[in-house]
Amino acid sequence: MNTASTSSAVPPLAAASGIGDPLRRSAAVLCMSACVSPHVGLPGSWRVAVHRRTPAPATLAAPDPAGPAIVALVHTVLHAIATHPPAREALRCGDTGTSFGALARTSLRWASLLSSLHGVVPGDRVALLAEPGAAFVAALLAVWRTRSAALVLTPLHPPSERERLLDDADVRVLIATPALADEARRCAGERIVVVPEGDPWDAPGGGVVASSPADAGAEVALPRLDDIALLVYTSGTTSRPKGVVLRHRHVAAQCSAIARAWRLGPDDTLVHALPLHHVHGLIIALLCTLTAGGRVVALPRFDPAAVVAAAAEGTVFMGVPTMYARLVEHLERLPADAVARASAALAALRLCTSGSAALPVTIGERWRLLAGRYPVERFGMTELGVALSNRVDGHTVPGSVGWPLPGVRIRVVDDHGAAADEGELQVCGATVFEGYWRQPRATDEAFTVDDGARWFRTGDTVRLRDDGCVQVLGRTSVDILKSAGYKISAPAIEEAIRRHPDVVDAAVVGVADETYGQVVAAAVVARAGTPLTSDGLLAFLADELAPYQRPRIVRLVAELPRNAMGKVVKPTLARMLAADWPA
Repeated sequence: MNTASTSSAVPPLAAASGIGDPLRRSAAVLCMSACVSPHVGLPGSWRVAVHRRTPAPATLAAPDPAGPAIVALVHTVLHAIATHPPAREALRCGDTGTSFGALARTSLRWASLLSSLHGVVPGDRVALLAEPGAAFVAALLAVWRTRSAALVLTPLHPPSERERLLDDADVRVLIATPALADEARRCAGERIVVVPEGDPWDAPGGGVVASSPADAGAEVALPRLDDIALLVYTSGTTSRPKGVVLRHRHVAAQCSAIARAWRLGPDDTLVHALPLHHVHGLIIALLCTLTAGGRVVALPRFDPAAVVAAAAEGTVFMGVPTMYARLVEHLERLPADAVARASAALAALRLCTSGSAALPVTIGERWRLLAGRYPVERFGMTELGVALSNRVDGHTVPGSVGWPLPGVRIRVVDDHGAAADEGELQVCGATVFEGYWRQPRATDEAFTVDDGARWFRTGDTVRLRDDGCVQVLGRTSVDILKSAGYKISAPAIEEAIRRHPDVVDAAVVGVADETYGQVVAAAVVARAGTPLTSDGLLAFLADELAPYQRPRIVRLVAELPRNAMGKVVKPTLARMLAADWPA
């Protein structure tokens, strides 16, 4: 890409966004005012400030005089794309590589065509249904160039669910790749636009590219910090999915904090096997890597053998607990020589992270034996990206989610709103969203204001250690059981069950009971070919759990109900297990 094309596609940051030094200064103040961040190598003098405690300051790298500037994400992405050598590979899908220059060229052309041919205007919502790869990234950037918000859909959801999201978001148009065009039509009708899988300069005819090259010169707007970048719907594991409104400044802050905490940079290659309709796969994995100048190897779907093969050219892998469980099972079934080769490839990954659900300690330890290090656990939500993380230097606390990232403040409060060592986790900072799409009541209920600060109520019950490290006890609504006056952590019971050698997985919920309020109920997946029985498991748990923690209901199941991200859908499980207990 020559100098002229760079300046036309991506104006200088301050000029393109109307942002000058005042924003950079205020952003630095915002990110460095009151962080808890013992992550080694982060810029700035971060101090610990957790719910009015004052532990000793963490020892960190020297301060960064400029501070973490927060700019509109599209400018960050386009700046990275435009300033890297145009021929340098940004994405690889199978045998096909796509350069940074091709992404820049394609996204600009598609943006002008979306505006000129399909009437997309600033403030519209545009949906995407595409496989992981270059077409998806180019389409996403094109949507942002029109100052529209993107809604990413997944083929894993049934058409009725996709249609509900399209209607709720009031989407103008749905962009689909050829392979998913039929799926798109089933939920969007004639609102779809089909994009080619290659470079549109070389693909005349059909869908969004049915126009002459001259159309690419149409004026294309650039987004502003407060423009909506993404509508991301919550997973719906504990309640009906809600549309989370993420503006460009929120996503930019998330990318900045994660890149600093995990030291993402141009030398990194991410092995990507996550769904793209969720914050984990879209922002935390894909966009954070690209904005840091890294390279992405995009797998069409998660497959343990494919991940192991791709690890040979990667430096980073981000997964969910279910992925780590399947990887461990895959590796443990291999012959000894194949295990040695796979372990060597995995050990070369400098960073493996786990999120979206609690990582069972048993799985983490088995992974450590095979790959040489325990996965870096972190805490995140659709509403705030990653808020806390263990450190990347090997100092991890198994079963915990670590410390807050730059720009993030946390506090722990009890049922009365007072500071506590155990209670609800609340988060404040630049990464936190502002509200739910067209749901003002839900938005009001999600926040509390204290001393002028707006704190997001995560709905997670946590325990805060003296060193500021956070351990998640569970979702308050489904994981904290109330039985006979006790508050019981479902994840703690799940860990105990998984310690049985014949258990593959387990999930625990509360079932209503007139006498106790709730009784502990467990669904357990036994290892194939083992003689596990409910009575045998309960005998094992007699030495692992206090009497009030032990399950009153145990059902052996073939699999646990999960959503597209691998999270156990506990309301569904609770209804299933309630049939085994007279209320």
